[in-house]
Amino acid sequence: MIIIRGGRPLSGRVEISGAKNAALPAIVASLLIPEPLVLKRVPRLLDVETQLALVEALGKQVERWGDVITIRGEAKIATAPREIVSRMRASFLCLGPLLARLGEAHVPLPGGCVIGARPVDLHLSGLERLGAKIQVDEGVVHARGKLHGGEVWLRYPSVGATEQLLLAGATIPTRVEIVNPAREPEVMDLGRLLASMGAEVEVLEDRIVIRGGGLHGTEHEVIPDRIEAGTYLLAGAITGGEVELMDVCPEHLTALIAELEGCGVAVRCGENAISVLARENWLGAEVETAPYPGFPTDLQPQLTAFLTLARGRSIIWERVFESRFGHVGELLRMGARITLQGQAIIVEGVEELRGTEVVATDIRAGAALVLAGLAARGETRVKGLEHLLRGYENVEEKLVGLGANAWLEETSAT
Repeated sequence: MIIIRGGRPLSGRVEISGAKNAALPAIVASLLIPEPLVLKRVPRLLDVETQLALVEALGKQVERWGDVITIRGEAKIATAPREIVSRMRASFLCLGPLLARLGEAHVPLPGGCVIGARPVDLHLSGLERLGAKIQVDEGVVHARGKLHGGEVWLRYPSVGATEQLLLAGATIPTRVEIVNPAREPEVMDLGRLLASMGAEVEVLEDRIVIRGGGLHGTEHEVIPDRIEAGTYLLAGAITGGEVELMDVCPEHLTALIAELEGCGVAVRCGENAISVLARENWLGAEVETAPYPGFPTDLQPQLTAFLTLARGRSIIWERVFESRFGHVGELLRMGARITLQGQAIIVEGVEELRGTEVVATDIRAGAALVLAGLAARGETRVKGLEHLLRGYENVEEKLVGLGANAWLEETSAT
């Protein structure tokens, strides 16, 4: 667990790590080539280690030096281990690359955070449009066939489905058009990586076009983690502190910055830095999560924690995942006033939060509880630390570096 004695304004600089959600598909891209793929600025996280274990199980060799990872060798095995895929949804991205390289793929349905149904039907129907023959039997997706070019329309701009189709399309020498794709920075980063590997990638107004074949090894630096960056911005804001983020892309956080400024929080942006200077008695907000460039669902729990101490009423509509409210009950235990109404929550600001023992149910719920603990009176003990460590690198070191009184403590299994 992580233990926090709250009430200290955070101040100082924090360096943002590489984006977990960009590193995970980049690691899978190594399955497309036998030559070395060198990835830089890769965070040391549980999810990253899971993805590396997956490609190793499929025949690749992995070497790591600090935040640089080299992956080489042939993908020789068409069956992904259930014990790995069940841990994390992003591991399902190996389906298209394995099919393209080996002519068949057998991948269990994925696991991950319990924040909604998150079906993979768009992955499967998209691959079928490109020539895959797919059966699902006892929780395992079996794909066979030779892929070809074509147009795939996504009824929803799914990040995972877009990445799956980009990875598959990078192997197809004829034109693949993904209509209504996701446009998150992590998706664009995967496109840049595939282009560096030899694919032709073009981002148009309503579609992404990719033409593959002739892929080769390359080097690629992962973009900064905008969700980690947003979490530390909110940490500075909720504690009434002054925090500067280093090595970050401000343009990836325009939706959060707009909401903070609307609440009365001062935000300054440089070329590769963002700083936040909080004020007391910030205002509430009305927010609706949406695909990029809208407000990211991965920052909704953290924003909820921030708004528990706002002046007046806030309303947050969750439009991406139907079950992303695991943090609400725990915030209520800390003294928050939150009402759940369908896919919306109404937050009435309170004077203070009180430290207590709470449990994280997913990565971002854990981050929200840490933020609440930083601002709360007394001691907060956040259990379920394994969730937090899936998405935040060196969280104890970074918080302490900003002046937080926080530390990790092992808990017994019983």
